[in-house]
Amino acid sequence: MASPRIKPLALKPGDTVAVVAPAAAIERSYLERGVNALGAMGFRVKVSERVLARAGILAGSDEDRARELQEAFADDSVRAIFAARGGYGCGRILPLLDFTAIARSPKPFVGYSDETFLLNTIVQRAGVVAFHGPMVAMDFAHGLSARSREHMRRLLCGELLSFELEARESIKPGTAEGEIIGGCLSVVVAMLATSYAPDFRGKVLFLEDTGERAYRVDRMLVQLRQSGALRAVVALVVGAIQPVEGSEPEARAIAEFIAEQTADLGIPVLTGVEAGHGTENFTIPFGVRVKVDAGARKIHFADAPVS
Repeated sequence: MASPRIKPLALKPGDTVAVVAPAAAIERSYLERGVNALGAMGFRVKVSERVLARAGILAGSDEDRARELQEAFADDSVRAIFAARGGYGCGRILPLLDFTAIARSPKPFVGYSDETFLLNTIVQRAGVVAFHGPMVAMDFAHGLSARSREHMRRLLCGELLSFELEARESIKPGTAEGEIIGGCLSVVVAMLATSYAPDFRGKVLFLEDTGERAYRVDRMLVQLRQSGALRAVVALVVGAIQPVEGSEPEARAIAEFIAEQTADLGIPVLTGVEAGHGTENFTIPFGVRVKVDAGARKIHFADAPVS
């Protein structure tokens, strides 16, 4: 069992939250809409002058993006950090970050997609609970649902001491308990065989993705199997995996591949959790222990993620 993770302090109305851009470049109009939506939740929003920087497809140089994130963690006036968007670039800045310093100044970091690199490394190297959840210039800018928005707010403010997420389908019944990690499937696979690869042993693995062909999803699941990752986890929970162009045949093929690649693992498998690149994007705290009951199609979070 992993050592208990550091739980950041709960937010309260009026707290200052920072918006950072550790990945791809951002459109000003999307950023402004997202910042307004986040501010409407009762938080003061701090946006650095360089969030809109560009270096090719990235939001500035690797050094600048890493420095911005590190400074947000070190800033005593900031109580939480929200990623502006994903896309690409977070993996490039991992060697430039001081995770020991992050552990000394723990605060909620919220993002998903390419931020999967950061979420898992913050949990594993800093030992701090991190939050797979909506991003400012994406979800908030494009009308995050009231349900997903309120779930995130209550979770970060310590109002949800326990909660359940429901899956659409149980692929393999059974129960399991473990620390939940994971995120975007393609990013989790990209972390394999690197010094930042998650420790999958005894974990509940959450996966989601978007814009992938069924054959590519299968290939990534095969890689997770052959690396030993899928055989190390105690349960698999799958969120939204949006096929390219929303193709129904592709969606069916993805579901079949998930069932096929997990059939002999002897672990509970759930699909269709409303988190990630989908209509709803409920926030999932990584680094907390959860109970999976695949027969009931439930993931139970009884370990409060903030203190």
